[in-house]
Amino acid sequence: MDSTPRRKSGLNLPSGMNETSLRLETFPSSSSFRAVTCVSSPRAISSLSSPSKTSSCSDRFIPCRSSSRLHTFGLREKESPVKEGGNEAYARLLKSELFGSDFGSFSSPAGGQGGLGSPSKNMLRFKTDHSGPNSPYSPSIFGHDSGISSESSTPPKPPRKVPKTPHKVLDAPSLQDDFYLNLVDWSSQNVLAVGLGTCVYLWTASNSKVTRLCDLGPNDSVCSVQWTREGSYISVGTQLGQVQVWDGTQCKRVRTMGGHQTRTSVLAWNSRTLASGSRDRNILQHDLRVSSDYVSKLIGHKSEVCGLKWSHDDRELASGGNDNQLLVWNQHSQLPVLTLTEHTAAVKAIAWSPAPEWSPCIWRWNR
Repeated sequence: MDSTPRRKSGLNLPSGMNETSLRLETFPSSSSFRAVTCVSSPRAISSLSSPSKTSSCSDRFIPCRSSSRLHTFGLREKESPVKEGGNEAYARLLKSELFGSDFGSFSSPAGGQGGLGSPSKNMLRFKTDHSGPNSPYSPSIFGHDSGISSESSTPPKPPRKVPKTPHKVLDAPSLQDDFYLNLVDWSSQNVLAVGLGTCVYLWTASNSKVTRLCDLGPNDSVCSVQWTREGSYISVGTQLGQVQVWDGTQCKRVRTMGGHQTRTSVLAWNSRTLASGSRDRNILQHDLRVSSDYVSKLIGHKSEVCGLKWSHDDRELASGGNDNQLLVWNQHSQLPVLTLTEHTAAVKAIAWSPAPEWSPCIWRWNR
């Protein structure tokens, strides 16, 4: 029995092997190294220089980043001569947009600028970028946004020029200065009707022709005018409470209807009937197809009715009065289906939205 004591070391070697039989051999052809376990025979040691299938050594390969082929995946900045006709500036901009603004700062370790192994330039670091994109082209590349913003794709519109002088000035003598009257209305055929005193005048915008439609005489005056939707007929409300219907092309009176006890200050057409509001606080609905003056009466306002507007589907009628109320009427009921009392002044100008689910837009006069 060998009584020679074994020297203790930090390596746990199997029996029959000492530290002299273990050595590290470096291959100059690669920057990696192998941990080689050698046998006692010199022939076996020399056979490690040329590895073969019959080699009895076990090894572990440790890669080196300097020998990694990152250029194959296009993740490194590779300096190459600029080809003829190439655009180096465009290539740099494209890489900056695809991989971030600090991708161009990566350089190879051979340059000595702290490549991928640098702690501050770790390419695989986790980073949350809270800042917005520096370029308008980056959101649309990966589909983070629906597309390029409208500001970058659409050129800004020039500011709209609002004329400071009127396009046309019309003389309007004897125009009554009364807020509750409706003396001006523009037809769908581009004809303007104006009530001046006892007369109604028509001004055609296409040729600037002025025509006197009617004259009510010295005992009456014009309080309201309203064209039909087709622009062929016009209704005239008078001081005596009458409602007259005139043919605008032939300047001929078609019908005269009564029912109001005082002046008719507002008129509104729909496809079949004509609604009129008066100072007597009533709203009358006239139908030209019947012989009677009116077919229904709507009672709800406590003061003069000065605003009327039919909805686009002719189902509801909105009325405003000097009692600061807005009432919405239905054709199938004699009572208002909606009452708004939040206004603090007379409700005159009313407009319906084209969408049927929206309520009317109301303008009020603050005094």
